[in-house]
Amino acid sequence: MIEATFVLAGAVTGFVVGVTGIGGGALMTPILLLIFGVAPTTAIATDLWFAAITKLVGARIHYRAGQVDWQVVKRLWVGSLPVSLGVVLLVSAGGVVVKAEWLTNIVIGVVMLTAFGLIFAPRLFAAARSRRLSNPDRFKAMQPTLTVLVGATLGVCVALTSVGAGALGTVMLMNLYPLRMTPHRLIATDLVHAIPLAVVAGTGYLLAGAVDWRMLASLLVGSIPAVIVGSRLAGRMPGRWLQVALALVLLSTGLKVLI
Repeated sequence: MIEATFVLAGAVTGFVVGVTGIGGGALMTPILLLIFGVAPTTAIATDLWFAAITKLVGARIHYRAGQVDWQVVKRLWVGSLPVSLGVVLLVSAGGVVVKAEWLTNIVIGVVMLTAFGLIFAPRLFAAARSRRLSNPDRFKAMQPTLTVLVGATLGVCVALTSVGAGALGTVMLMNLYPLRMTPHRLIATDLVHAIPLAVVAGTGYLLAGAVDWRMLASLLVGSIPAVIVGSRLAGRMPGRWLQVALALVLLSTGLKVLI
């Protein structure tokens, strides 16, 4: 049965994802954990598939606009996909024991880091742009390796928490490609990278039976039309203000848990 509260949560998150490329994990997972009281493993498992499907719909619109930077996407995949698969296999095989009570703290930690990254993104971007212009050859030579490492970092975060592919990825790409990444291209590239990453990370949870399919259906009923609208409005809306608003929401969420 479709539940209106989950539909609304899906719609809000889907719209934010479409406009900014952020929120599939950073916004939805805390909502499921703190507002709806969903068990950590179920929240992460369901959110991974929610993010994969929602971002697939949004990415298709950005792809048609020709905004995806495939070279950057492939570099990210080289790092993120094998690492996320490795984390999933280790956890599934019992090689790494992740207690349920730890998951909420890990999620909140990543969410807080994401919030600070979004708040200070302009300063970080300005510093990266200055380095890029002052020493272009060295900066460009480091980009491939650093992008793979960023992908690997995101692979660990997403596999364990479902958070990071959009929010952390956006901040990191802004700093690695300060001249190349226009706002629209940044959103498109980030969305496309996140889809297979969420699928790979979500497969382990799927096989373990942790996905709540009824909740997922309700979330998608809201998110799919909303992400289409948001993706079509991307570039026309003040994405920076939405990022700041999202960062403040994430900070308040983290502080609520810590305090």
